[in-house]
Amino acid sequence: MPTFRVALICVLAGLASGPIGCCHGGRMSAMKRDRALAQRRAWDLYNQGQLANQSAGATAAERDQLRQQLAASQQELANLKADRDGLMNKYDTLVNQTNKGNSPLSEETTNQLSDLASRYPGFDFDPKTGVSKFGSDLLFSSGSSEVRPEAQPLLKEFAAIMNNGTAQELNILVVGHTDDRPVAKAATKQKHTDNWGLSTNRADQVVRSLVADGVKAPRCGAAGYGPYQPLVPNTDEKSRQRNRRVEIFVLAPNASVAGWDNPGQSTN
Repeated sequence: MPTFRVALICVLAGLASGPIGCCHGGRMSAMKRDRALAQRRAWDLYNQGQLANQSAGATAAERDQLRQQLAASQQELANLKADRDGLMNKYDTLVNQTNKGNSPLSEETTNQLSDLASRYPGFDFDPKTGVSKFGSDLLFSSGSSEVRPEAQPLLKEFAAIMNNGTAQELNILVVGHTDDRPVAKAATKQKHTDNWGLSTNRADQVVRSLVADGVKAPRCGAAGYGPYQPLVPNTDEKSRQRNRRVEIFVLAPNASVAGWDNPGQSTN
């Protein structure tokens, strides 16, 4: 039995027994006062006991709630750990790809393109990514999308490399870029409304040259970004010259780019 209930029973039992014998009137008043105080004290003890019961119940409820919150927190931590592990796996994969390079080119093709870059100033090749860059000034006259005759041997050799060995399985995306100066000449505007048109038309002509040199058309795609993806700020002529370029991305057969569902398989 709880302590407060024992105390309450003892007090009420004492009150029920009442005084023994006759008392003087003043003594009787004092006893009445003491009895009233005792009754109030007993009631206070009772109320305190009720509050104690309520507090105990509330504490139990709070403990249950805390247990639920703890379980939820543990589950959330488990989920975060799983997410972290997944991100770490992706990171490790990216690191491995970076360390090994993500070029789809074989060692033989990489060596051939590196040799080509060493023999043609204005042609850059990144062996880690497999991306080739042709300076637009190397391929085209100012404001023109017609490939310069002196650039044809370079494109012919590039096409031959792409038609050799395992490189025959790869796809080619040609992307044109310009500097920030708007098309100004009237003759140029008649053929290319703006830099965007000029960049796409140049990419088209490079593709046509590669196809004419034996690269199968279904392997090729063309795009243009105009002045919107500069390598460096267009602050002077030297920087503008760098930004005028044609990039060729060599893509693995399973790359989902430019709508190739089954790249390189068509014989048309």
